[in-house]
Order: sequence, then C-alpha cells, then structure tokens
Amino acid sequence: MFVLYNLVVFLADLTLRFLALLSPKMKLFVDGRKDVFEKLAAAISTTDQTIWFHAASLGEYEQGLPVMEAMRLKFPQHKIILTFFSPSGYEVRKNNTVADVTLYLPLDSAANARRFIALAHPDLVFFVKYEYWPNYLKELKNKHIRTFLISGIFRENQLFFKWYGAFYRQALDSFEHFFVQNQTSEKLLRSLGKTNVSLSGDTRFDRVAAILEKDNQLSFIEAFKNNTLTLVVGSSWPKDEEILVDFINQTSEKIKWIIAPHNIKAEQIESLKNSIKRKVVLFSEKDTHNLADFDVFIIDTIGILTKIYSAGDLAYVGGGFGNPGVHNVLEPATFGLPILIGPNYSHFAEATELVQLGGCISIQNADQLKTELEKLIQDIDYRNEKGQICASFVQQNKGATRNILSYFDTQN
Repeated sequence: MFVLYNLVVFLADLTLRFLALLSPKMKLFVDGRKDVFEKLAAAISTTDQTIWFHAASLGEYEQGLPVMEAMRLKFPQHKIILTFFSPSGYEVRKNNTVADVTLYLPLDSAANARRFIALAHPDLVFFVKYEYWPNYLKELKNKHIRTFLISGIFRENQLFFKWYGAFYRQALDSFEHFFVQNQTSEKLLRSLGKTNVSLSGDTRFDRVAAILEKDNQLSFIEAFKNNTLTLVVGSSWPKDEEILVDFINQTSEKIKWIIAPHNIKAEQIESLKNSIKRKVVLFSEKDTHNLADFDVFIIDTIGILTKIYSAGDLAYVGGGFGNPGVHNVLEPATFGLPILIGPNYSHFAEATELVQLGGCISIQNADQLKTELEKLIQDIDYRNEKGQICASFVQQNKGATRNILSYFDTQN
C-alpha cells in the first residue's frame, strides 16, 4: 500500500509544480518548500534537543500555541520546530516568536520524511487537530520518537472508520497518546481499540482566554470609535459583505462599523469601499484622516483583528454563507461580544454550541440580519445578556492545556 501511496504523492508533487505556474497561492506552496532542509539544517544542530509541532494552517497554529508556550517553559533547553502545510498558515505566522524555526512541511514522501526527521531529531512531536501523514508517522514510529495528537477531532466519515481504511488506521499506531476535544472523538478511537486517549478539550479556549491578559488597546481604533456603539465584522467574504452593506446603507441607527475582510486584495477592498454610501476610511489611510469623522473603517491589513474585537460592542463573524463555513467565533466571544453569523456553522462545534446557548445568532438572509441587528443595537440588556453567554462559554471550557501537561507530569 505504501508503494501506491508514494506514487500518488509523487504525482501530486508534479501536479502542484504545474499549478504553481498558474496560481500565486500554489506558487507559495511550492516555492516555500524549496529550501526547507537547508533552513532546518542551519537552525538545528546535531546536538540540539528539539520539540516539533505541526499545524495544517492558521487555525491549528492557534490551537497549538498554548501547548507550544507551555512546552517552552517546561523544556527550556529544547528548541521548538514549527511546520505548516498551508500557505495561509505559514505566510501569516512565519515570523512568530514562540518557535525557533518555522517551516513548510515537505510533502509526505518517504525520502522527505527520513531527511526531515533526521535533521530535526525531535524528542517530542505534536500534531495539532488532524493531518495524518503516513510516511512521517511511520518514520517517527521506526525511530521510537514520542508522538502526540492534541486537540484532536475524529468523525465517523473519516477513512480510519471505514472497512477499507486499514492503511490509515495503521498510521494511528504511531501516536503515544491522543488528546481529543470531544466525547465523539474519544468513542470513535476506542472503537478501534485505542485506549491511549484522553478527553482533554480544545486548547483554543486557553488561547483566547489568555488574550484577556494582554494589552489589546489600539489607539487608532479608539479614535475611530469615539465612544460610539461599534460592530466589528471579522473575516468577511463578499456574501457577508453584500447583506451587511445593504444594512449599513439603509439604517438610521447610530452605530460605527469596522470591517476586516478575509481577503485584502486591493481590487476587492476598493469594490467594498465603493459599495458603501457612508463615510469610509481604510486602515492604510488612517494616518492622514481624522478617524472620528468616519462611519466605516475597513481594515486592509492582517494580524490585528483580535485586538479590534476588544474594542467592539458586538460582532459579525464571516464565512457562514460559504463552505466549509464560519470563521473563528471564539475571539469575539472571549471579549463578551454577542455574535452574528451566517447559516453554515454545523462543522464547528464551538459555533454550534454558542448558537444553542444563545450567545451567537445565525442569520439566513438580509431581512433576518436587519431584525436581529436592530434588536441588539436598541436593547442593551439583550445585548449584554448574549455577550455574557459568550464570555462565560470561553471561561467554562478552558483548561485543555493543563490537562495535556498533566500527562507529562505523570510520565516524566
């Protein structure tokens, strides 16, 4: 089976190289992997002790971050190696301060796995949430390297749980322990005879809860807000923006808007700006304007959305009108903001639970957005009640990092 799998990886490599000629994102994916081994060799010597974390993309990085920070404190003599699969994770967090070296993960060929692990020679390995690369996991097992899954999620429709999924089930044998988010995942692993599993929870709650302890103030956001009720739109897509702009253009409510689109390409930002009939300023223009004079602030940069949420009074989180669905609702939730989202959220346990609890409101169309927003704007008690539900939800679910660390306290 490995022969067939490695052939597929080889063909995928060729295909990706061709696609890189046509797609800027694929070019990042391919070009970013060209000098991985050289960078790793330069950063890690043969005498270094290391811990390796792998995250598929940005969301998984955020989940792994509390554990990375905790491991750095627990094992200060070790260097941290962080790898990403996706450009959307690597390009945003390649300059992070928690890892000693941050890299793309080379494609999962047998030769790449042997070379990467020989250079990294980790004592501990943490895969975050998912991504089970058979060659890497086989090499880790062959080298007797302690390997863990943190904030794991398993679903019945995955190959592990199909009658024809033996090849992928074999990959799971490489893990010393599985730290999973929910009971469903624990039950599914136990159905495969896995007893090395703990229901630890989701480390993202620890990550967003810790944000409250940081300095989140942005003076230019406060200047724009000017003590006015403010709605923060995070990670919006064109479908989200379409119904939001309709409300912005028609409402008589006294409210300010901060919009942080998911895609900040110049042409899309310009299109969004031109569709709004109120006074609009861009982040890139902020130093040449009196921000208090504007109604809408479009954030045409990345990396500051979390801090912006801290200044908001309510939030709309985008992605819920597309696939796979809504973006991160935990960041506005930790600041106690009531949250509006689109209809596609069922693949995200935290969004599903917040909708059920009432802190998060799912809207289907522009009319429903208008109804729900007007109630949130006009009724301060209603707004505060939903915001408190969100804040309490985060606080009640933190502790996954502590649960993971307790395993190492008993094992070492």
